[in-house]
Amino acid sequence: MDIRVLQYFLAVAREESITKAAKTLHMTQPPLSRQLKDLEDETGKQLLIRGSKKITLTEDGELLRKRAEEIVALMEKTKMELSASDESISGDVYIGSGETDAVSTIAEAAKDLQDKYPLIRYHIYSGDAEHVAERLDQGLIDFGLLVEPFDTGKYDYIRLPVKDTWGVLMPADSPLARKESICAEDLWDKPLLLSHQTAAGGEMSAWMRKDLSQLNIVAFYDLLYNASRFVKTGFGYAIALDKLINTAGESGLCFKPLSPVLEAGLCIVWKRYQVFSKAAEKFMKEIQAKFYKI
Repeated sequence: MDIRVLQYFLAVAREESITKAAKTLHMTQPPLSRQLKDLEDETGKQLLIRGSKKITLTEDGELLRKRAEEIVALMEKTKMELSASDESISGDVYIGSGETDAVSTIAEAAKDLQDKYPLIRYHIYSGDAEHVAERLDQGLIDFGLLVEPFDTGKYDYIRLPVKDTWGVLMPADSPLARKESICAEDLWDKPLLLSHQTAAGGEMSAWMRKDLSQLNIVAFYDLLYNASRFVKTGFGYAIALDKLINTAGESGLCFKPLSPVLEAGLCIVWKRYQVFSKAAEKFMKEIQAKFYKI
């Protein structure tokens, strides 16, 4: 399966038209159609549904598009790493992270490294732990910032000297906003917003002393900023990590920690036996020097 043919396939999937894809690829339509037919013959699957107005993907075509995007992205990343100059350290470092204030510690390491090697560039990808781990496993990112617990058998890691605190984001005029902290009983009858990652784990259920199915969960979210817009309307109470949303002044929002305190440990992780680019290796050494002794 040729990488160039995969790029052709992705162009057709993106444009939903062989004619439009051929123009973007600067080629004529007949050879592009032939390449796509050969790809279907090679895979033994129908990948495209050729409609009268547009082309859509079959279920197998959707799977191939996902894998092709990963393959092409990995190829481009490898090309950039190989083209990096031997004389000066340059190149790209790929980091994945969920929403956490601990990103600040990674940013500090990147800033210190930038002073020494200003030609290094950073790509910051956001997502929950599952997406970050998936990108790590596929080689699409070099490092991930993960909340404990995670599969330590798959990764090398450094535990960061900070922890995030769980609490409740609520309207500033909520009755619970007058409390110093929030206990489980305060939330049993409240409409709650949970992150998908939190809902998938058992730690919050243990703190609540109830199965999540027994709670009034009105929404699940990936990005707390979006969830905070719902909270501000009085839609519900978001269980979230601290320091991610502005609650000062006239924000209309308030954050209260959980009681008993529930904290989240954080680690910077990378694939075991990972082969790094020169830029990524310098970043790894920088974070090791900063955090291994802590």
